[in-house]
Amino acid sequence: MKHTFLGGWAVVWAAALFVGVAGAQEAGRPAATEASGRPAPQAASSENLGIDAYIHDAWTTLQRSMTECRTLVDTKVRTKPVLYLPVDFAEPADVAALETKCGVQVERLPVKIERLGQNVDLKHEGLLYLPHPYVVPGGRFNEMYGWDSYFILLGLLEDGRVDLARGMVENFFFEIEHYGGILNANRTYYLTRSQPPFLSSMIRDIYDAEMKRGHTAEARAWVERAYPFAVRDHSLWTGEAHLAGNTGLARYYDFGSGPVPEMADDDAYYQNVIQWLLAHPGRGDEYMVDGPATLATAADRARVEAVSCDPDVSVVCARAHVGTHWLTKDFYKGDRAMRESGFDPAFRWGVFDGSSHHYAAVGLNALLYKYERDLAWMATQVGRPEEAKRWEAAAAARRAAMNRYLWNEKKGMYFDYDFETGKQSTYNYLTTFYPLFGGSASPEQARRVEANFGLFNHKGGLAMSTTDSGVQWDYPFGWAPATWVAVDGMKEAGDIQQAALVSQEFTATIRDNFACEHTIREKYNVVTGSADVQVATGYRQNVIGFGWTNAVFLKMNSLLKSAGLPESKPGRVRPTCGTGSPAN
Repeated sequence: MKHTFLGGWAVVWAAALFVGVAGAQEAGRPAATEASGRPAPQAASSENLGIDAYIHDAWTTLQRSMTECRTLVDTKVRTKPVLYLPVDFAEPADVAALETKCGVQVERLPVKIERLGQNVDLKHEGLLYLPHPYVVPGGRFNEMYGWDSYFILLGLLEDGRVDLARGMVENFFFEIEHYGGILNANRTYYLTRSQPPFLSSMIRDIYDAEMKRGHTAEARAWVERAYPFAVRDHSLWTGEAHLAGNTGLARYYDFGSGPVPEMADDDAYYQNVIQWLLAHPGRGDEYMVDGPATLATAADRARVEAVSCDPDVSVVCARAHVGTHWLTKDFYKGDRAMRESGFDPAFRWGVFDGSSHHYAAVGLNALLYKYERDLAWMATQVGRPEEAKRWEAAAAARRAAMNRYLWNEKKGMYFDYDFETGKQSTYNYLTTFYPLFGGSASPEQARRVEANFGLFNHKGGLAMSTTDSGVQWDYPFGWAPATWVAVDGMKEAGDIQQAALVSQEFTATIRDNFACEHTIREKYNVVTGSADVQVATGYRQNVIGFGWTNAVFLKMNSLLKSAGLPESKPGRVRPTCGTGSPAN
């Protein structure tokens, strides 16, 4: 059944969306159009709003809470919004008022959710309740996202918004307690997957912020409260489903099947994948399967369900074909795992990352090594030395496995490992810097990774890869989160020179484009230093806002200031607006 607006709800939805757009413009932030992501006409004041003031105001503009009507809208599905409460959670009074205030339907989950992937029978997709306000990435998003929130938190702390940052981490504790784990985001269709494991880093950052404010007792109590949640979150990644074969490493994995429901707002995505495969025979043929050209009969639908996806369950599935060509069940498992990684998509795990679930990922395991070291620190803080020893041993075992399967001594880089074929990838990817951030790289390994800096560095910052695949998480595009992990990793390894260089390059790209557009984007073309991102296939928007880019801009400026270095390279000339010319 196709999703449609329900009766008078179309008016309510439009009004709520208008409130969000108007709020953005009132705060000096241009709003994205849903079709193109291009800035809408701006309030006059936005052109005079400096980038620091823009970022400072954006934390409020991008803030959401369960008591605001605009938060309840899901522009990706567009059915009448439903807000779900945990089955055993008392309904707050302000939530009870939402039905009248916003026209939202408030329901309880039918069961207590103990783990991600648990079977939960829901008639409607909906938003999952969170008790504290949070900051969304930007653009079309109204939910709190997993790994976005780590980088947003860094920006909030840099800007002195400690209480808001702490509330967001408390929301993750709430998700672990009531929804089975940290979710990709707080929507029911994300109950099958998580996102990259940054919780321990968030916990430590809040601890450091409280200590900096002189709140010693509160900081210690925070670690006491946080430690059990961190232990439970970590257990997801060492469970059987997330094991990368017998390597001792982890993989990304989504417990669901078939196309993801959130792609209902992009009718062409899976068709575009098939069209690309048809245009490139011999590349990804294993991801396609023959099926009926129509779903006219029950037999047709049963055949599609057997080889691809269930059209009676998924409206996205029913459209996800080109003639008789459909995508395989295994492709959808890889597609879902890729979304748990946050890198959606690149071509490093097969075309369109169709084999994501077959790889032990460098980035994931570097983050888990750091997580295990963080858990050892927390266990020590709360007086559990034996547990601390076990966490240190777990970290040591992971580091040894990373060196065995992911480190390439000849190239001096880390590569993902296909545990199904027993082969190390040859795909140059920016996550090779993650072990520097996580601390698993030895000084010699860090030095050798840094020697490959030139593979990724361009005049506008670091590109995600050296492969121009035409999709958004590959060359020539640069993204704030992976760039910051690389920069912070180089700084931790003692290479402040290259960390500062990238900071100068990437902040200049952000600053120059802000001067032209009066907004900040989710990604940039770092070869041209431009926000004019031309993605050949897959996701084509370049969403504005944008939480993690705002945060990384602040962090990089702070790094440069603490190092006593200028914000731009000497002699740099700002490109003219609209030329798309390279940053100098």
